[in-house]
Amino acid sequence: MTQPITPNITLNNATSIPQLGLGVWQAQDGIEVETAVLAALDAGYRLIDTAAVYANETGVGNAIRSSNVPRQELFVTTKLWNADQGYDSTLKAFDKSLKKLGLEYIDLYLIHWPVPTQGLFIETWRAFEELYRSGRVKAIGVSNFQPHHLDELLAVATIKPVVNQIELHPYFPQIELRDYGKQHDIAIESWSPIGGRGGALLKESILHEIGQKYGKSPAQVVIRWHIQNGLVVIPKSVHKQRIEENIMVFDFELDQTDMAAINSLETGVRVGPDPDTANFH
Repeated sequence: MTQPITPNITLNNATSIPQLGLGVWQAQDGIEVETAVLAALDAGYRLIDTAAVYANETGVGNAIRSSNVPRQELFVTTKLWNADQGYDSTLKAFDKSLKKLGLEYIDLYLIHWPVPTQGLFIETWRAFEELYRSGRVKAIGVSNFQPHHLDELLAVATIKPVVNQIELHPYFPQIELRDYGKQHDIAIESWSPIGGRGGALLKESILHEIGQKYGKSPAQVVIRWHIQNGLVVIPKSVHKQRIEENIMVFDFELDQTDMAAINSLETGVRVGPDPDTANFH
């Protein structure tokens, strides 16, 4: 299989992130996640997105080390869990993630959720800035932050987040946060990009019709929609065939009619928690 070349997006600190990567949420540590990561690297992926709470950082690191892809070609993201927010506990949690991954540095470190009831994300960000200045993290960002959380953060931050990773798919296209990202030069990264649990989005007849036009699956059509919207997209799979299929989206282009048809699927309904009320540790 010829490896497709994934375009990069330049972040506000001049580092580059591949526009498409592998998400490993719910992938079991050990053989399952290692096999998925190796399949992705073989297929041409260079962005791998994990998190402390996924409990599979060890497997991700093992796969990276056993692959023949040079470390400098990879972009590895992990995330700080809610229970570890706070200045000192953030630094400790980072050390633990780095050790589990078995890497000398992480490309992108994200605050996983704002958890506004804790009131710790400002203090946490101060630790993130220290990690960035130390060079052990090449870029720092946030996940699931709403505009008002970002306003609060930007008012005191000395380093701006490079990324906001949020639930985003045609049912829930997050126009307000995408506009905020453009205004503040914060890249938007889509999680649950093909609509999450249940697979209702992929059953939409519009996506099947568009897919038939290009000889592509509904999932490929949706991933292409993310790419053409300038988003970073991290579809999750542990199946080799699907991992390979998900990256084969750079040999066709949706036209304006297709994009408008996909935009018309918006329902405004999330599949995941609301960041304002999510209070899990």
